[in-house]
This record gives sequence, C-alpha cells and structure tokens, in this order.
Amino acid sequence: MAPDIGLPPQERLLKPALLKGWRRRCPNCGSGPLLKGYLKVRDTCPVCHEDLTPQRADDGPAYLTILIVGHIMAPLLHIVFVRWRPEPLVLFTIFAIGCVALSLYLLPRLKGAVVGFQWARRMHGFGDDDLADEDRAHRS
Repeated sequence: MAPDIGLPPQERLLKPALLKGWRRRCPNCGSGPLLKGYLKVRDTCPVCHEDLTPQRADDGPAYLTILIVGHIMAPLLHIVFVRWRPEPLVLFTIFAIGCVALSLYLLPRLKGAVVGFQWARRMHGFGDDDLADEDRAHRS
C-alpha cells in the first residue's frame, strides 16, 4: 500500500492501520518494522521515515493481553476440568505454559495495534505536521 502522503488529515483509515500494527509494521507504509526489539518502538520508520515518537502505548497492550488471555483461558480451564478431571499439577502446568505462550505471542502484536490506532486517530501528536501544513495552506 502507498503511504498516506496525499490524503487530508482526517482520512487515515483505521482498519489498515490496525492490521499493519498487528503485523508489527509501520502504520504509514506497512513495510518498515515498527519494533526494534520485543516491545521497543522505533523512533522512525526506516522505510518511509514516519516519526513514531508520539506513540504512548504504555500499559494498554498489557491490559488488553490480560483481558484476552483471561477470556480465552478461563472458560477453557473450566471445560477441561469438567470434562477430563486431570490431576491438578498437570492442569496447572498445561495452563501456565499456555497462558505464558499466548501472552508472549499477543503482547507485541497488541502493542503494534495500539500504536496503529493512535497513528490513525492522530493521537498524542501523530499528524501534527500534516495539520500545520494544512493550516499554512489555508492561510495563504
């Protein structure tokens, strides 16, 4: 997909930005890597040079991860316990590993999605340059 360079400030599409973030790619171009480690967001995209410093994902991805893992694993735990009645230590081991694995999988993807959401909605300074350029164009 082409970058949003020619679009007016209000036309950043949310769904593509969320999907690019989920794939841990730059929400603007979709090509450059968003993260430079497991959870560290790059300052700029190495491909399109989009400034990513305004992002403020903070604790949001962790809360979403806990919410999703809890809503998946709690009913599954109940179903497994009621149907097969495994030994408590076996049940604990399987579900502990499952919770950790699912959390490690979801956390960087949800962080990318949160950054994509912020970028699409121009939150925390994303798009300030675009708005300033538009103001200057209207004044001249």
